[in-house]
Amino acid sequence: MSAFPTTLPSVEAIPLRGGPTLRWGVLAPGRIAGGFVWALHRHTDQRVHAVASRDPERAHRFAAQYGVARVHESYEQLVADPHVDIVYVASPHSEHKRQALLAIAAGKHVLVEKPLALNAGEARDIARAARAAGVFAMEALWSRFLPQTLLIERLLHEGVLGDLQLVMADFGGRFDFDPEGRIFNPALGGGALLDIGIYPIWLAHLVLGPPPHVHATGSFTQTGVDGQAALVLTYPQGAQALLHTTLFAETPQEAVIAGTHARLEIDSRFFTPGGFTLKAARSDQRLRWTDPSGLHGSEGLAWQAAASARHVAEGRTESPLHPLAHSIALLETIDAARAQLEASRHDGLRQK
Repeated sequence: MSAFPTTLPSVEAIPLRGGPTLRWGVLAPGRIAGGFVWALHRHTDQRVHAVASRDPERAHRFAAQYGVARVHESYEQLVADPHVDIVYVASPHSEHKRQALLAIAAGKHVLVEKPLALNAGEARDIARAARAAGVFAMEALWSRFLPQTLLIERLLHEGVLGDLQLVMADFGGRFDFDPEGRIFNPALGGGALLDIGIYPIWLAHLVLGPPPHVHATGSFTQTGVDGQAALVLTYPQGAQALLHTTLFAETPQEAVIAGTHARLEIDSRFFTPGGFTLKAARSDQRLRWTDPSGLHGSEGLAWQAAASARHVAEGRTESPLHPLAHSIALLETIDAARAQLEASRHDGLRQK
């Protein structure tokens, strides 16, 4: 057994200021886009130049609230704007592919809210189009760019936890039922797995990689989208990931990574800036790390914006931290889980 470290290594966070500045355009200015623009303007040198919505009044309100200079009457006008360098797609999941392809066809770099698309097939279409056009494209899985994630990745690389055995993570919230809203509407890509379940699945992928085997069970909402799901991901050497997501109840939203030498307990809301505790496997030794940046909650969206700008300035077409292949792999796991839930529902109906 290797010695438990006396201190945690330092982490080189992605610089939020002092790097290249991009001019951003926002498609679909809703709550998620508002949080992104606020974090971007408050904590980085990035600036949003333009916004477009299907509802012009909504776009004008958004522009006034967040200090955006230009409002376009259509998505097509925004992606054609020569003063826009990169397009942020913040629409419901059902529109991700169409709007991403629109921006790519116009020669724009693109950051697409998670999940990259409704399924792995659509994600592959986005990846092919971006690669053919030679533009930067990335899924906005912001947790990947947090300082704590970079430090956790280093600890894993250095083998501090030993042989990895288990990832446990959950993300559940109690959502008010709205059959027309994006969370519950199947036409908009609703459901727990695509919206919030992607975070526990992403963590399992980060630690253990894409799983060869997925087992899922769960239940559905009145509108037919998955409302709750428990997943077991299994790996050739015996490691497992136990994951859970739900739209029906608030859960701890914590995560644990356990190895033969130590385990890492990530604080509640493990997908946001926060902290973790590293605990030795056979002693009371522990080390505590807390994000020193002072950023909280959705302020952490700033790191993915700064990272995108640096990647573009370096001439990259994909992020080395979160390449498109990783986004596709995430959706392959989600596709497998959703297919199993649907199959179990149909089996239950046949038995009645």
